[in-house]
Amino acid sequence: MTVIRRKEKQQENMDRKIKVLIAEDMEPIRRKYVKIINASEDLEVVSDVESGEEAVKQAKERKPDVILMDIEMETPDAGIRATQRILQDNPDVRIIILTVYEEDELIFTAFQLGVCDYILKNASQEEIIKSIHNAYENHCPLRPEIASRILGEFKRVRSYETSFLYAVNIVSTLTTTELEILGLLLEGKTRKEICSLRQVEMSTVKTQIHNILQKFNKTSMDEIIDMINNMNLNDFIFKKVKL
Repeated sequence: MTVIRRKEKQQENMDRKIKVLIAEDMEPIRRKYVKIINASEDLEVVSDVESGEEAVKQAKERKPDVILMDIEMETPDAGIRATQRILQDNPDVRIIILTVYEEDELIFTAFQLGVCDYILKNASQEEIIKSIHNAYENHCPLRPEIASRILGEFKRVRSYETSFLYAVNIVSTLTTTELEILGLLLEGKTRKEICSLRQVEMSTVKTQIHNILQKFNKTSMDEIIDMINNMNLNDFIFKKVKL
């Protein structure tokens, strides 16, 4: 591309207005956003709708750069569902969530899906315009409230991974006999049935169960079985039994 053509391309981008789609079911609020956005020289509303379904349809047809998406429209989570569908179809579009409450639980869900920012419905004209420009330029601020939630989620995942690896390591220390007994207990077999299947005395089975409890540092097999079920370790254990 020649220098002249590059300059022409840059000028085209400068001249082109940022296309905005508004999804908000309350008409007075929607009208307010339309007025504010269309009053800005470099912004234009290409569509304004009152439902998540319409937002999905218009996002495909009008190809907006930025979408202002209300969370609660035809259903309490309509905006979240619409956001998910839109981003699956066009991951490059920037979505800003509209909300009444900063502590809305669904805001965090929206960020997990990939939204760029959120603004309160009573935000000033300056805040609205700034948020749209930031989103368009891919300058998505990580607000303290969201950063705190993300940090908490990382800690939760880390805690789960640590406990999961801990459980896997313990399972790996079990003897073949202990694994077989654990597998039978996971299948719902009683101690009496295990004695019959393995053709051993009850005292032998009790000793093996006692060893399993000690290795897991638990006082009952129900605790161990619940932990294994919650961590989906059943298949891992059954495979080791078959080896």
